[in-house]
Amino acid sequence: MQFKTKITELFAIEFPIVQAGMVWVSGWKLASAVSNCGGLGLIGSGSMKPDLLREHIRKCKSATDKPFGVNIPLLRGDADELVNVTIEEGVKIVFSSAGHPKKFAQQLKDNGIKLIHVVPNVKYGLKAQEAGCDAVVGEGVEAGGHNGADQITTFALIPQLVDVLEIPVIAAGGIVDGRGIVAALALGAEGVQIGTRFAATIESSAHENYKRKIVEAGDTDTVLTLKKIGLVRMIKNDFALRAIKAEEECWDEIKLKELLGNKRERAGIFEGDEKEGELEAGQGAGLIKDIPTVKELMERLVSDFHLTLNKLNLTAK
Repeated sequence: MQFKTKITELFAIEFPIVQAGMVWVSGWKLASAVSNCGGLGLIGSGSMKPDLLREHIRKCKSATDKPFGVNIPLLRGDADELVNVTIEEGVKIVFSSAGHPKKFAQQLKDNGIKLIHVVPNVKYGLKAQEAGCDAVVGEGVEAGGHNGADQITTFALIPQLVDVLEIPVIAAGGIVDGRGIVAALALGAEGVQIGTRFAATIESSAHENYKRKIVEAGDTDTVLTLKKIGLVRMIKNDFALRAIKAEEECWDEIKLKELLGNKRERAGIFEGDEKEGELEAGQGAGLIKDIPTVKELMERLVSDFHLTLNKLNLTAK
C-alpha cells in the first residue's frame, strides 16, 4: 500500500521509510531487502573500505532493481574515495553524516546524485540547505550511535526544522513502529529514517548476540556516554558502565580515547562481544520484541501506520 510524500517522490519509492546506513549492520542484504519492499535501503559505508563498498553496491544492484543509496560519514579519512566509488558505480542517492556536506555537494550534484545530510539541530539544517542538499534527516538524541551535543529530542527537533527549512525533512530517532511514523509526519516530516528496528532483522549483518541484546532491552537500557569525545547512545554493558564511571571521575579526552580503544563498535555489533563491545542502539529498543525478516517488518510498519491513521479518523491517500 503506497503513501505519497515529497520523500517518496524524491527517491521514487512506495512508502516514506528510509533504513539507516548503520555501521556493521547495513550491508547489501539489508539495503536490497528494504528497497524491494518499497522503502529506501542504504548501504552503510562507515564500516567499509572503498573496495568492500564497491562489492556491496554491485551485490545490491544484482539483488534489487529498486532505488537504494549509500551512507557516507564525511569525517572519515577516505571519504573522498568512498564518494568516488559511489559515483563510479552509478548510485544516485547519498546520505552523508558527521561532517559538512558542502565539501562533496557539487561533485555529487554534477553526477546527478541526490544528497541528504543528517543534522542534530536547526543551525546545521540551514547549513545543509545552503550547501545544496536535497533534504535533511533530523536526528533526535533518542537515536542509537553518535548524537548531537545539544541532545535535542526528535519531537522537539523535527517541527523546528520544518518551520525554517524549504527542503524536505526526514525524522529519525526513536521511531520503530507505525505509530512513530504517523507522529513524525504529524510534526511535518516527509518521511522517517529507522535504524535500531532494522538492525534487529534477519537480513541485518549484525551478530546475533547484538540483535538479541536489542530485543532484551527495556526502556532504561540505553545510555549516552563519551560526551567529551563524541556522544554515543549504546546499550548498557560492562564497557558502557565503565565509560559512565570514567566521565563521573572527570577523565580527560586522552584517557577516554584510551578507554574506547579501537574497533569497539565492530567487537560489539559485528562480532557479538556483549560485555566489552560498543552496542549502539536507540531508546526505541524497548519497543522491539522480535527479529523478523525485512518483508515481515515492512508489512507490519505499513499496516500499523494505516491502523494508527484510522484510529485518528484520518484517511491515507
